[in-house]
Amino acid sequence: MYPLVEPYAHGMLDVGDGQHLYWETCGNPQGVPAVVLHGGPGSGATPGWRRYFDPARYRVLLFDQRGCGRSRPDAADPHVDLSVNTTAHLIADIERLREHLDVDRWLVLGASWGSTLALAYAQRHPERVSAMVLFSVVTTSPGEVEWITREMGRIFPAEWARFRDGVPAADRDGDLADAYARLLADPDPAVRERAARDWCAWDDTHVRTVPGAGPDPRFEDPEFRMRSARLVTHYWRNAAFLPDGQLQRDAHRLAGVPGVLLHGRLDISSPPVIAWQLAQAWPDARLELVEAAGHGAGRGIGERVVAALDDFAG
Repeated sequence: MYPLVEPYAHGMLDVGDGQHLYWETCGNPQGVPAVVLHGGPGSGATPGWRRYFDPARYRVLLFDQRGCGRSRPDAADPHVDLSVNTTAHLIADIERLREHLDVDRWLVLGASWGSTLALAYAQRHPERVSAMVLFSVVTTSPGEVEWITREMGRIFPAEWARFRDGVPAADRDGDLADAYARLLADPDPAVRERAARDWCAWDDTHVRTVPGAGPDPRFEDPEFRMRSARLVTHYWRNAAFLPDGQLQRDAHRLAGVPGVLLHGRLDISSPPVIAWQLAQAWPDARLELVEAAGHGAGRGIGERVVAALDDFAG
């Protein structure tokens, strides 16, 4: 990965609905335009994302999606309205940022939730996308949400039982993402905090599955826990606000847009079949399965992201 560079410009953009997005640009102002779509939803565009790009060849936009990072208002506040935080709103935000920075077309880098958002954005605006690099590929379909919140209990039975038992008995056979979202909106702060802890503990269980992967230290921060839990349950209970199967069905809209899909063979949180099915439907996509990798950028994924971006810069 490249050395960490500092942004040469940054700001806050008013995108309406009372939302102000933090954005920053780094690298070469005359370089190949690119935009980063972070995961979560709710994790924010941390500085490490800058290191995937050759700063001499790329002009990179990073921004914190609605409700997270340095954008305002902060979804960690339980009173912040999430009704104006949907996939359609985020797609519109990306376009506003593109226009604000006077970019015609750009490369899109996305991971995990960011890959869902990248696919939805590119299928809506294919003429604005020059290429795509996606890793830990997900489409946030109802089946994927069911897999993570219920079927993964066959792999981690004790941990899942604790996760299930974090909601009232009457809700345990239903939509667990929806049940947790209701707890996170409870007027009692103690109920909200326990729900955030239980949700994030399960997140650590199903994501950090490769040997040596410890708990995510960000979950030690109560504000990050609440922000992450609120936004993830909000998007999962609504299956990313997309019709079931849309991102696979509309992958043909990406014809002519070259893409690289990088996925860990050991990613059981997001099984590789999702990326494989997408690659079958996307005419110009290339799938690379990394044998020792799980979910995220470790164990060879990050190096392949850099290589793919170097190729597209060339």
